Formats: sequence, C-alpha cells, structure tokens
Amino acid sequence: MVEHYDHLIVGAGLYGAVFARKMADAGKKVLVIDRRSHIGGNIYTENIEGINVHRYGAHIFHTSNKAVWDFMNSFAEFNRYTNSPVARYKDELYNLPFNMNTFHQLWGVKTPEEAGEEIDRQKKEAALPDGAEPSNMAEAALQLVGRDIFEKLVKGYTEKQWGRSAQELPPFIIKRLPVRFTYDNNYFNDSFQGIPIGGYTQIIEKMLEGCKVVLSSDFFKNRDEYMACADRIVFTGMIDEYYDYCYGPLEYRSLRFEDRILDTDNFQGNAVVNYTEYEIPYTRIIEHKHFEFGTQKKTVITYEYPAEWKRGDEPYYPMNDERNNALYAKYKALADKEDRVIFGGRLGEYKYYDMHQVVAAALDAAGSELKG
Repeated sequence: MVEHYDHLIVGAGLYGAVFARKMADAGKKVLVIDRRSHIGGNIYTENIEGINVHRYGAHIFHTSNKAVWDFMNSFAEFNRYTNSPVARYKDELYNLPFNMNTFHQLWGVKTPEEAGEEIDRQKKEAALPDGAEPSNMAEAALQLVGRDIFEKLVKGYTEKQWGRSAQELPPFIIKRLPVRFTYDNNYFNDSFQGIPIGGYTQIIEKMLEGCKVVLSSDFFKNRDEYMACADRIVFTGMIDEYYDYCYGPLEYRSLRFEDRILDTDNFQGNAVVNYTEYEIPYTRIIEHKHFEFGTQKKTVITYEYPAEWKRGDEPYYPMNDERNNALYAKYKALADKEDRVIFGGRLGEYKYYDMHQVVAAALDAAGSELKG
C-alpha cells in the first residue's frame, strides 16, 4: 500500500459515501474500503427479474429536512412511494400506523371521538399507580394505545424483533410508533418521502465517484497499513470492535433474509406486510416490486427473520438499553480522545439512525471536518 490519502473511510455504506462525496468535492484524496463485496451497506439494492430488491430489508427514504432531501435527489430521482404497511395478526388484517382505519377494524368505531373514548378506557384499565412513569415497553404501550392494540399489533412483533419480553425492553421503543385519529395510512409524518427510481446502489455509486474503492477488504486484517495510509480516518464499523472489545462487547440484534422468486405478478398486494403474532418466526414479508410500482410478470419476496447476534454476524440494530448505553459511554470516552479518527453511523455511534438522520449526521461531520 504505497499511495497516501487525505481520508480513509472504513465502510462504503450511506454515512461513508456521503462523507466521501463531500471530501472529494473539496479536492481531497479519498480511499473507501468495505468488508463486504459490494458498496451501499444495508441500503444495497440488487436487480433480480427486473426488480430492485432491497437486499437488507425495506428502506423507504423520508425526511422533513429539505437540505437532506435535495442532497439525495441530486443523485437520483425519487418516486412518490408512500409507506403504508399492513399488519397481519392470525387471520386478521390491520392498517398501519395506528389510525382510524385500524381503530375501525378493531372496534367498529367510526369517529375520532369514539376511538379516543375506547383507547382512554383501555388506558385507564392499565393505569400505573400514582401517575408513575412507564418502566418498560409493555407499560409504555399500554399507556399509549391500550391493551387490544398492544396484544395484537405490538407485543409479539416487538418481542420477536428484539429477542426479549416486552417487560424487559426499554419504554422508548414504543415512542417510534405514530398514533393518529385520521383515516391516513401514511406511516411517516415527514414532508418528503419516496424510493429512488432504479434503487439505492446507483446513489452510492455516484457518491463514490472520484474516490478509490476497495471491496472485500477487512480493515482489521491490515489495520496498521490502513492507519498509516491516510491523514484522517472515518470509521463506520462497530466502535467496540475498533477498540478490540476492551470493555466487553456491545449487544446488537441481527437479521436473516430468505428470498423467493415467484411465478406470479402480485403476491401480497403491498410492499410490506408485518406478521405480529409471536408464533410466526418472521416479522415481515417484503414484496419489492411494489416500492417502484412494478408490473413485471414475476415477483421477488423476502422473509425477514430477527436473529440473535454473536461476534462474526452482521449487526443491524444497537440494543440501546441502560446497560449497553453505559458501556458505549466508555467507548465514546476513548473516541473523544482520538485526534485522527471520526466515528460515524449506526455502529460507529451505537445509535438507531434512519437514513435521513445518517445523511444529516454525515453532512454535519463533513462540514466540521472541512472547517478544520
């Protein structure tokens, strides 16, 4: 490794690619490496049967940050896709997010007042003593939406997703779920939403133009050489792995995907159907053609299975409970002392990021880097 670079970026996912683009635009010499055999990280899309398959689960871009939206649209045109998942509990189907359609399907109510009264009644049944704050996800969910929604649409799905009982999960998890008293199946409240026409991989390709990219390359197998080849390093892998797990490993959740090509033009009529009962091992089935309103004769579906994570597996979600956050704080203290290394992204910052948040964080970090 003879060449020297201004920046080495470890990870060719969204954070690394955004940072690389800003550095390249500023005239910096950039090397991007990735352990995987492809660019794009978890937003990688692969064309199968003329369908852009989201290889690592459904990714719908949404944001209220116009600067982030405009930045992403400078690399691809986005369609008007609106995320409106369907939940299946046994033989019952419900609209998501929780809205008047959901409430009508559950209780036959027709007005917001009727729905509010039923939810309030159920919330009172589960009221905590003396106005105490919820101590776990189960208590938080019961206080937010009542027992019926919790039992049918939240409990089993969430326990599968995180591999823990609802009583063991932190209360903040439920706060990500929107509740609204309108007949609106749009999952997100953001101003902008869509899927890039042609998939996400093309976006990362354009972001990395002008950078040297080396795939199937493990930073840790040639760590000394890589650390010596650049003035500055952007690390988007697991922060605990970077420090050789010196305080112990952080916990993550992993995923397993099972793809099928079917000789039908429409398998489930929606891009995402969640399976909320605990007894079904997968959390959802994704039918990728619906992201881009495809009319192909065949379809590609993906079963998404949550999985325990162990070292060597692909980490997808940080377990941001009290114990793991305290452990991360120790690693963060080490990171703050670094003068050459920037840690970014879900794994580098041990934080649950949506795509728009990843882009915003990378743009901010790049801006600070260029200001010196």
